[in-house]
Amino acid sequence: MGTDAIPPEAVLRHALLDDVPHGFFTRLGGVSQGPYESLNCSTRSGDTPQALAENRRRVATVMGVRPECLLGVTQVHGDGVAVVTSPWEAGAAPQADALVTDRPGVALGVITADCGPVLFAAEDGGVVGAAHAGWRGAVGGVL
Repeated sequence: MGTDAIPPEAVLRHALLDDVPHGFFTRLGGVSQGPYESLNCSTRSGDTPQALAENRRRVATVMGVRPECLLGVTQVHGDGVAVVTSPWEAGAAPQADALVTDRPGVALGVITADCGPVLFAAEDGGVVGAAHAGWRGAVGGVL
């Protein structure tokens, strides 16, 4: 896999979160091929482990964290929230649709297609979170 960076225009940012490292990543800048041709980071997609590792490495680099500190959950279209106190082992992500942490050095992520990605932070940036907000989760209170 190459070491090319994700193009800056492929990472969307919002001024309301300027003080918090964040990004809404598009499909651009990844190495996945075939039906996953994109910056695919979903470990449940059927993509190759090598492509997933490289795509996740690229996202982690943009976020300024080690790849093992780029954390996501096993999304279940519900209202569960995982409180992150430390990185978990690969394949051991909890089932939830949102993550929240007050720990520096980790990046939280959700995968979306037709559901909404929601990033949130305390005013001082000391607590941050990411949610996968489908209709079931939104009605159920994931936010």
